Amino acid sequence: MTQTPGADTPRSPFLAEVKDAVTPRATMLVTGAVGLALLFIASYVGALHDPKPKNVPLGVVAPGVAAQQTVDRLENLPDDPLDPRTVTDAATARKQILNREIDGALLVDPNSTTDTLLVATGGGRVLAATLESLVATLERSEARTLRTIDVAPADRHDANGLTSFYATVGWCVGGYLCASIMTISSGAGRPTPRRSVIRLIVMALVAIAAGLGGALIIGPILGALPGSLAALWGVGALITFAVGAATLAFQAIFGMAGIGLVILIVVILGNPSAGGALPLPLLPPFWKDIGPALPPGAGTWATRSIAYFKGNDTTASLLILSAWAAAGAAITLLAAKLRTGGPRRP
Repeated sequence: MTQTPGADTPRSPFLAEVKDAVTPRATMLVTGAVGLALLFIASYVGALHDPKPKNVPLGVVAPGVAAQQTVDRLENLPDDPLDPRTVTDAATARKQILNREIDGALLVDPNSTTDTLLVATGGGRVLAATLESLVATLERSEARTLRTIDVAPADRHDANGLTSFYATVGWCVGGYLCASIMTISSGAGRPTPRRSVIRLIVMALVAIAAGLGGALIIGPILGALPGSLAALWGVGALITFAVGAATLAFQAIFGMAGIGLVILIVVILGNPSAGGALPLPLLPPFWKDIGPALPPGAGTWATRSIAYFKGNDTTASLLILSAWAAAGAAITLLAAKLRTGGPRRP
């Protein structure tokens, strides 16, 4: 008996398996994962591959007309690496550095051939070294020498001043992982108002524990970062809760895709722009602009300020973290309420 052409023929087992495995949902998820991987490469390499100082705030202390002459010479450096401004005296310059208003200061002594550069390696060793290199080059061109004084030195156990950044990254990871686990463990369905409240309470408890644990590790246990244990605990808890609440909010709106959006914002965009590996003045414009507004950047700034700058200039970064936390919690609850608040069908 011959089989009519076009009649049903057995499908190849391999092709059938492929068709069952490569579903539209799986294809979409794999495509999204590849896209995130490429964005990760583009963001990190784009931010960190070619550090160039741009408008780094630098104070200049010099008597009389020498002050403005020095400012003019520094302003005329190619590609505008510095943003020099006159400062009345050395004490004021030190105060402004500790207040994180400027990143360094040049003290000019007309009665000597040696000038002094004040830096703060606690704000980033790479930035301090860059300032020293720029100013030393200018000094040599005028047959002068330069000595450097570190007014806010990084701890000797804080290699390259990165502990603040790595601690912040750890707290951010804890925030979005814990929130993601709570979401995934209960399935893809969007949460009810009651469940959302429970998740936020659990997230707050996790944040308190993670903040304390992280502060103990970088402080008393490893001795990698100075500063108040209570203050580091507080900022660590705030970072963890801010990222966790944001993750819950994105999930409440976009479902499981919300977790990918958090990874995009916190990991792909936030980490390279945080001012960790490269301080903000050395980052390209896009990353330099968005960094302070994202949790990793705000957290790194606050943690460094607590450790090395007596807690100065933390208000803006703490407000940003608080805004992420408050907005995340509010959106999580509002989204759950709107989904369940409509009229019920009989």
